[in-house]
Amino acid sequence: MAAVGPDSLFIALLTAIFVGAVFTIQVAREFINFGAGNIIGGVLSVALTRELSPVLTAVILAGRVGSAFAAEIGTMRVTEQIDAMLMLRTDPIDYLVIPRVLACCLMLPILTLLSLVTGMFGGLIIATNIYNLSDTVFLDSARNFLGIWDIVSALIKACCFGILIAVIGCSWGLTTTGGAKGVGQSTTTAVVTALLIIFVCNFFLSWLMFQGTGSAFLGM
Repeated sequence: MAAVGPDSLFIALLTAIFVGAVFTIQVAREFINFGAGNIIGGVLSVALTRELSPVLTAVILAGRVGSAFAAEIGTMRVTEQIDAMLMLRTDPIDYLVIPRVLACCLMLPILTLLSLVTGMFGGLIIATNIYNLSDTVFLDSARNFLGIWDIVSALIKACCFGILIAVIGCSWGLTTTGGAKGVGQSTTTAVVTALLIIFVCNFFLSWLMFQGTGSAFLGM
């Protein structure tokens, strides 16, 4: 949990604050031109909560944590440490995989929430200092647009992504062959596979959670 959570916190928050700032830059001018500057905060909050925060945080962890899992377990495989565990009647799945899956499943939702808050802060800085929007209007808009289900959906996505990252990283590590070269190949393949599965899974989760017609915003 320490490796997945606190050790990944800085890079996750740094990414989130710049994502929130860039998103605000992209939409603020157009919204202000259409006389809709008062909903910029709401649009940013919905975008961060439903998509950007869980997906980008998962991408960061796939590159940082998923690769580490694959490399660590892959090295144990090629150096026959896992075979030694089997000789000692220790199940590698129970000892190596399950703790990592639980760590990712628990810590990724927390990182996602922190990334959401940080991304909103980055957007607030840009909106108030560059586009002269009121911070009260910005935050009120975010509060009006967001619903409980938006937060819950972000946590569900983050939990699913955490499980996928850990399972994919560990599975590629456990199936590593070919010495040091095989460890490198497993690490690379684990990251690429995790990223692909995250994007595909995100589509189906979004389809299940937000399909249908009608207003997508609570405050509209």
